[in-house]
Amino acid sequence: MKHEDQSPDPAALKRHRYLFRAVRRRRDPKVRLSDITVTDEPTVKRATKAAAVGNAMEWFDFGIYAYLAVTIGKVFFPGGGSTQLLASFTAFAASFLVRPLGGLFFGPLGDRIGRKKVLALTMVLMAAGTFCIGLIPSYSSIGLASPVLLLLCRLVQGFSTGGEYGGAATFIAEYAPDRRRGYFGSFLELGTLTGYTGAAALVLVLNTALGDDAMLQWGWRIPFLVGGPIGVVGLYLRMKLDETPAFRKRVEQFAPAPEAGAAEASEPKLSENMPQKELKSIFAEQWRTLLLCICLVAAYNVTDYMLLSYMPAYLTDSLGYENSMELVAAIITMVAMAAVIQRVGHLNDRFGRKPVLMAGMVGFFVLTVPVFALFQQGSFAAVLVGLLALGACLVCLLGTMSATLPALFPTDVRYGSLSIGYNVATSLFGGTAPGVMTYLVDSTGDNLAPAYYASGAALLGIIAVALMKETARRPLAGSPPSVSTPEEARALARAESHEPTF
Repeated sequence: MKHEDQSPDPAALKRHRYLFRAVRRRRDPKVRLSDITVTDEPTVKRATKAAAVGNAMEWFDFGIYAYLAVTIGKVFFPGGGSTQLLASFTAFAASFLVRPLGGLFFGPLGDRIGRKKVLALTMVLMAAGTFCIGLIPSYSSIGLASPVLLLLCRLVQGFSTGGEYGGAATFIAEYAPDRRRGYFGSFLELGTLTGYTGAAALVLVLNTALGDDAMLQWGWRIPFLVGGPIGVVGLYLRMKLDETPAFRKRVEQFAPAPEAGAAEASEPKLSENMPQKELKSIFAEQWRTLLLCICLVAAYNVTDYMLLSYMPAYLTDSLGYENSMELVAAIITMVAMAAVIQRVGHLNDRFGRKPVLMAGMVGFFVLTVPVFALFQQGSFAAVLVGLLALGACLVCLLGTMSATLPALFPTDVRYGSLSIGYNVATSLFGGTAPGVMTYLVDSTGDNLAPAYYASGAALLGIIAVALMKETARRPLAGSPPSVSTPEEARALARAESHEPTF
């Protein structure tokens, strides 16, 4: 009898060599075909959209607050000028103080009961907080109660967003195939840009249509009230999805055997036998990776919040630009970033996360001070060129970070560890960035002071990127390989059994 040649197809081996190399790096080098996750691309796209809409909601709120910071200061706080602006940014930063608490609560909860349920809960809380801000009476109407209620709503938002980014990034990373995680992860930050662009466009339209007096009296409420319906849409999209493949596999590993004749459930039930990491064990076992995550996010957030949150107030309040001029330049910059961010996702899948992240960090370190000096020229062209230059640096981080951060941690603690690390850094360095930069300008009288601060953060990011391990085209830690097609899965299984060399 003639035996069929069982040797693997050389073309398939070449096409999927990234998978074979990744498998050989795993502690258990033997991977069976049944272990490999085959993703369904339409499902991955739906999951990506559902996760991204929550991120868009989060940043829509941040964008509204940033672009209306001057107006919010006048509505909710006494005093005038820079005092009201500083108070406005202080309230903005205060919500970030509770983000680590939200991360400590929602992150481990997502590792215990699932990503989907927790992301639905955070969406409800975010939308409710945003909507309620639009209902608060002004300081002139109810006095001190007005800023107190504003602060309360911001704290609700901050607590809920403590579980948002870590969960959304984990959700996409665990759905995406290994070789396209950067591409699908870039959709999360496309949501960021969409939220900010939508906020800027809405504020610009309202400013133009209503004028300063009407905006100050009631027009500022409209963008916040719009946040409620957006949250309902996001909740619907998230509730329509199944749990992530990585979490399902972990649940199934410890689930009791189904009874004979019982119908298979759409989602496996959680088992009491499934081990759960205590919060203290996350710090004990992951502290080095947590520190690396904090440094990466700190550098990323200072530059991010500088460009997308602080810049409108800086250009209008510190440099005297017209608000409409700055908003038009910001919208052009964000649309340009949104147009290329998926390309950045492809690039970091192909060339690796580290080169793309390093390009963004080095760009901020080198260009921030010259760009801020360019802003002093006082022209729209100078503002637009400067924002586009910094936007090119930021899109390298936006299009890469959402695929990089979840891969730092293993599946059983991924949501919790990422939520804690991300929100500690965001609380200390991200949400405080506009307030710190405003204070630096007021206290030093140097309009370049924010650029020095951002350059220092970029230097920290350069060091962190140099120390991190490359994670592109590799399975997530604690999860089996994930591929796009059954053909890839069979090629990977055959290659493992033949132990090919390159």
